[in-house]
Amino acid sequence: MERKKTIILDITKCKYLGEIHQRIKKAFGFPDFYGENWSAFEDLLWSECDADRVIVMGENFVAKNLQPSVEVMKKILYEWKAHRQKYGQKVEIEVED
Repeated sequence: MERKKTIILDITKCKYLGEIHQRIKKAFGFPDFYGENWSAFEDLLWSECDADRVIVMGENFVAKNLQPSVEVMKKILYEWKAHRQKYGQKVEIEVED
């Protein structure tokens, strides 16, 4: 049986964008040179992430001004999922409150 890798990203109570990126870095196991911006997230997600499942928790419990950033993050995740699925790699993205 194939083993699945799940990443849990909990962004609950994040007040600053830097806080979200620090949690991304930790959850995804990104290296110290992670640039903490959306381009760096996308680059490392596509080149370094081998997860079969990503769970994002707490999207409704971040500071209101961060909601647009959360939407950007989700867009990147869903684009990554679609790309992997084009090549027969199943990825699940779950976004929970």
